Amino acid sequence: MRKIYLCGPIMDEVEGHAREWRNTANKQLSEHFTMLDPMRRNFKDREVDSANEIVEFDLQDVREADIVLVNYNKPSVGTSMEVFYASHELGKFVVAFSPFEFKECNPWMVRFCTKILPSLEDAIEYITEHFVTQHL
Repeated sequence: MRKIYLCGPIMDEVEGHAREWRNTANKQLSEHFTMLDPMRRNFKDREVDSANEIVEFDLQDVREADIVLVNYNKPSVGTSMEVFYASHELGKFVVAFSPFEFKECNPWMVRFCTKILPSLEDAIEYITEHFVTQHL
């Protein structure tokens, strides 16, 4: 089964928002994909002894994924690094959803996301159309 990495801000995110969209994606896509959710691990941000573990486990998930689904709802160093690594270094298909209009998007995110759509629902529909329906 193909794998999707759920990429997006966690640190300093509004309470519950980082988990909420991931739960929605999981419910709607897990029938056809194995979901790689970085929040399944119980690390605490800003603790010195877990910083390297957080990054290494997230990079391992990106390497294992076939598709990276990105919540681009605000600037995030970690999200940007994962997108760059997935796209530029590994050649992964990166599907993002964002409330930003094109002119508001950072050029780096535009360059390294394969597709940026206006909502999570649109991104799920896009993935379903191109990676489920096409392969049945």
